[in-house]
Amino acid sequence: MQLLFFILFYPLIWLISILPFKLLYFVSDFFYIIVYKLIGYRKSVVRQNLRMAFPEKSEAERLLIEKKSYHHLCDIFMEMIKTMSISEKEIKKRFKFTNIDFYLDMEKRGKSIAMFCSHYASYEWLISMNYYTNFKGFAIYKKIANPYFDKQVRAIRSKFEAFLITTKETYPTIAANEKEGIRAVYGFASDQSPKASKIAHWTTFLGVDTPTHTGAETIAKKFDMNVIFLKVKKIKRGYYEATFEELAENPRLVADFEISDEFMHRVEKQIIEAPEFYLWTHKRWKTTR
Repeated sequence: MQLLFFILFYPLIWLISILPFKLLYFVSDFFYIIVYKLIGYRKSVVRQNLRMAFPEKSEAERLLIEKKSYHHLCDIFMEMIKTMSISEKEIKKRFKFTNIDFYLDMEKRGKSIAMFCSHYASYEWLISMNYYTNFKGFAIYKKIANPYFDKQVRAIRSKFEAFLITTKETYPTIAANEKEGIRAVYGFASDQSPKASKIAHWTTFLGVDTPTHTGAETIAKKFDMNVIFLKVKKIKRGYYEATFEELAENPRLVADFEISDEFMHRVEKQIIEAPEFYLWTHKRWKTTR
């Protein structure tokens, strides 16, 4: 059944991927009507999240954020599909790094790098940073249930020389690389909710007592990595800017959970500036103390 599903939908996905951007966003607007207005995909989750994050805003203000966030969600999905066929020149034009020299200086320090990022603006086109770097790039991701689509996603990322590793593969992969002297940059999207059984720390995020992922900080300390944050800003539809910021040069000297708290604080700052570009469909506060 999974193979049949893949065979049926892959041609459609490929056709969408080769559309010019103007038509691609026309398709995105069409999907917005289906996803938001007809299906109402996770609308109750989004509304609950926005009420908790912005209790001071009126219903009308939150509704406007909600609508804009669904438009952005559909754009991100279309841009993910576009990654299948996008050229190096095109993605470099649309996803720019403002201070790549800062990152390259980090590489020269001779330690692997833990890069904290979030589900804000564009997290699909981050893989284009591999065009500029010398270190191997690894992204930690959640394995797709359909093995055929999972294989295809891995193949797309490999085009950008990005290696996908699951959460379970993360520690063994990093340990093996460090043992062999392979320096790499590891991307951790650590802003979503951890499983209740794995909660080790709580912080205040958007005014709410929130459980946080601490695995990235633990790994960075274990292997003495440089720790950076990648801030992504949406300039306009289909165009983004990314800026590297240092979180810790010597993570072992930083108090436990301080790096994770600072990361969440920086994500929070982005969201407050433009909340419509965050992934609100995730059940961020499904676990309470």
